[in-house]
Amino acid sequence: MADTLLKNISDLSQQLNTKNIAEGLALLAKQFPSQVTFSTSFSFEDQVIAHEILSNHLNISIFTLDTGRLFAETYSVWNSTNERYQTKIDAYYPQNISIEKFIASKGPNSFYESIDNRKECCHIRKVEPLKRALASNAVWVTGLRAEHSAARKDLQIVEWDESNQIIKYNPLLLWSTEQINEHIHQYNIPYNSLHDKGFVSIGCAPCTRAIKAGEDFRAGRWWWEDASKKECGLHGK
Repeated sequence: MADTLLKNISDLSQQLNTKNIAEGLALLAKQFPSQVTFSTSFSFEDQVIAHEILSNHLNISIFTLDTGRLFAETYSVWNSTNERYQTKIDAYYPQNISIEKFIASKGPNSFYESIDNRKECCHIRKVEPLKRALASNAVWVTGLRAEHSAARKDLQIVEWDESNQIIKYNPLLLWSTEQINEHIHQYNIPYNSLHDKGFVSIGCAPCTRAIKAGEDFRAGRWWWEDASKKECGLHGK
């Protein structure tokens, strides 16, 4: 299956690079019926994509990774999204044995103590559940944008994700923050209220803070670490 998908990358890139987000999602849903899935963290970007999928009734599944340490506001926008679009977004959770062993061994906040501990926590709570969520799918839709970090500026709208053996589609890659905000407000899309309080990249509550004026987009994530290492492993970093 992987070889076949790899051969499709070039053709898909040519087609999707000329289409807007609604057209691109519809094309993928048609070409890969019941094999396209979208991972949402209920961020500004992800809410734009969810709106396009759900309001157009596209055959694209939507899931989220519930790490067990999300903000109350994140659960609130999750619920609001279900109500607005009359849907039920699926959730994937950490394996209970893995997280129980990790906390018993290292404690509930060991991710503050070392990068290795933090990455292990991210792997248990995010990376492993993601692999289960992506299994049997051909296309993974994400809300990645080039503005997010220097590491994401070299991404392509259509890529091959070697780690998960799946085509990755980043429809908002070249969108600006202003475009995202305009889309949210134009269509009255539910969004995380933390965005109004200086939070831009929102993950687990213990690992996320609001950013200050002039700070990098990712400055609020794992702020105690070296700025060059601010990824959790979901996107191969």
